[in-house]
Amino acid sequence: MKKIIFLHIPKTAGQTVHSELVRVIGEGCTSPIRVHTQAADDGQFPPGYTLYSGHLDWVDLGQFNTDRFAFTILRDPLERIASFYFYLLEKSQGLDVDALNTPANAGLKKIKENTADDYFFGGDAGWQQFIRDHYDNFYCSYFVTHKIRGAAQIADIPTNALIPLAQKGAAQLDRIYSIEGLAALEQDIAELTGQQISIVEKRINPGPKLQGTKRWPQLLERIESDANKQKLADFTAHDAKLMQQLRIQGALS
Repeated sequence: MKKIIFLHIPKTAGQTVHSELVRVIGEGCTSPIRVHTQAADDGQFPPGYTLYSGHLDWVDLGQFNTDRFAFTILRDPLERIASFYFYLLEKSQGLDVDALNTPANAGLKKIKENTADDYFFGGDAGWQQFIRDHYDNFYCSYFVTHKIRGAAQIADIPTNALIPLAQKGAAQLDRIYSIEGLAALEQDIAELTGQQISIVEKRINPGPKLQGTKRWPQLLERIESDANKQKLADFTAHDAKLMQQLRIQGALS
């Protein structure tokens, strides 16, 4: 069987997809690396596994040559940002003071104790880099740099060059699905493994709102400054153009 490599972008139905892939591939054949920061000397793709799935850097994807099926999932970038924010906010509200004060939960502490304006646009330079890495046109950053935290590497790339570079990076994957097109992913996995996964009607970690509820307008209601509303919308401008181009060329299912 080919190696299956799921490059999970946060808040794109990834927990559901991961759960179903593990069910059909098996725990023992699934890499334990779920987040890029967990990787040690063996890198993001330690040898000996059939399934690699998580928030992974993919600079070493070429090691698999054609013996792999590498894919990711995209959604409306406005909704991804808003869903990510509300997911983290709800998660932070379930932690007590001691838990929030641990280094691992610094981001959750920030989102709980600050307004949305201050969360996205306040803080020191290190915090602002964190925000850009995770929210600012993440699709373009991920496809160009092949890294979860690659925003700094694209900061000086002009817009007219950024989108083509992101398209070139996206072309290195075998498939890119939209969150509305997961039936195609079900079919592809069935052809690869001979087993059916269920992801169209199933959701794990859907966030605090009902599935189908638009989160972007709710996030904008939390942003007090009109200037910050525009800056937050700008976090999706390049990604929206990229998705449009991928659809035009038939690269986005």
